[in-house]
Amino acid sequence: IMSCVREVESKKPETDISSSSPSSPKVEVPKVFKCTLSNKIMVEPVIIASGQTYEKRYITEWLRHERTCPKSNLVLSHLLLTPNHLVDELITQWCRENNYDRLKPSDEIATEMFTYGIDSLLQRISSPSSSVSDKTEAAKELRNQTKKFSNVRRFFVTELPDSITRLLSPLSASGEAVDSNPELQENIVTTLFNISIVEKNKTVIAENPLVIPLLIKFLKQGTPETRINSAATLLSLSAIDSNKIIMGNSEVLKALIDLIEEGDSAASLEAASVVFNLCILLQNREKAVLAGLIPVVTKKIKEGSNVAELLAILSLISTNNRAIEEMSDLGFMNDLFSILRKPSCSVISENAVVIVFNMCERNRDMSGLKSLREEENQYGTFTKLAKQGSDRAVRKAEAILKWLKRYDASEKRHRGNEESPKIRSC
Repeated sequence: IMSCVREVESKKPETDISSSSPSSPKVEVPKVFKCTLSNKIMVEPVIIASGQTYEKRYITEWLRHERTCPKSNLVLSHLLLTPNHLVDELITQWCRENNYDRLKPSDEIATEMFTYGIDSLLQRISSPSSSVSDKTEAAKELRNQTKKFSNVRRFFVTELPDSITRLLSPLSASGEAVDSNPELQENIVTTLFNISIVEKNKTVIAENPLVIPLLIKFLKQGTPETRINSAATLLSLSAIDSNKIIMGNSEVLKALIDLIEEGDSAASLEAASVVFNLCILLQNREKAVLAGLIPVVTKKIKEGSNVAELLAILSLISTNNRAIEEMSDLGFMNDLFSILRKPSCSVISENAVVIVFNMCERNRDMSGLKSLREEENQYGTFTKLAKQGSDRAVRKAEAILKWLKRYDASEKRHRGNEESPKIRSC
């Protein structure tokens, strides 16, 4: 074994210039002593089921996400790690002979794992000289890396200059080769979603001038997964209030509403979640209504699609006068009554009665109160809800019952006045 090591050394293998200690000389570390995951000299070599040897902390991190051997890609029969005492002794002996300062075993997490090579993947994606197939392959690998490893997601934004712009450059450039390659689009959008998960990345991503326009574009085109992941990225970014403002000032709401209307159930649900988040900000509610939210959402609810999520949006937005007018014009009150009559989850009932309450409170004319009275007389809807709804639903139902009580008293007085004989004057 030592003869083999000497032979390897004589062939001038790679130099480990990132030595473990400032006092260590810049010596050539035999490649066989390096972990292939980190490309660094092993401190605690272990053997896995495939027979390959790796640095313990790196292979441990790998096996948290994979059940394969990094080198052979073979599925491992078990995940046990066995110390490789022979290799450890050989490395110790080599370090002693070469005055190389080797780190001690540590439980430290391998935070630098797999960040090596990320920049080169970005270079392949953004380079004008790269073919579309090469860009696609690099984007796929970057998508996988950012999905599996949180440290890569953090590293991507904090350590690589212009990483977001470089990632999106193929999509922002015009060209039939890119436009007709849905796989490249999907991989890049999904990578963007993966890195948006990190809280510190959200503002940087949303403030990049390429991001929002491209996400709007891919809400409308590409594979179903591209559309869903575009919406998912917007949902992730909308967790930050400043991002809600940026998105509200763009065409995002219109594109999301179109996706609610035209997309499949999963895409519609994702888009609805983004709209709800954006409408938490008061100034975005009017914009959502102007973008055509009410007719689209009420139609979907009537069809029975994502009822709980869409009712939550209307509950939030039902304080807006224009929204109430549109729901009234569409006859949506009757649909809300139908929802309240049927046994359903408490959240659905709560949001439905909140909308009814808001519609009547802001437009408490006699016709509205009359329809409430007819519903209560025929089905006892609000009495039932006041007894068995959620706390919020109970409060709204009780308030509606008080309105009806006053309405009944008013009607009684009105009828009494009509029935009273008129006194003729002399």
